[in-house]
Amino acid sequence: MLSDPLFLLAALAVFAVLGVLAVGIGGFAKGGEFNRRHGNRMMRWRLGLQAVAVVLIVLFVVVRAQG
Repeated sequence: MLSDPLFLLAALAVFAVLGVLAVGIGGFAKGGEFNRRHGNRMMRWRLGLQAVAVVLIVLFVVVRAQG
């Protein structure tokens, strides 16, 4: 499974979501100028990356189920 490029791409997408989520939560917790300027941008990036990750995961499951 670790040699499957689709799995690796899906895992990379999941970690990208995790990274953007961590930056967004950190900025929200700290508040201040960063949160005012980038809070909504971080949320939009997270939603977009989550959509990509979900599509890749579903694609991986469908491809693996077919054989």
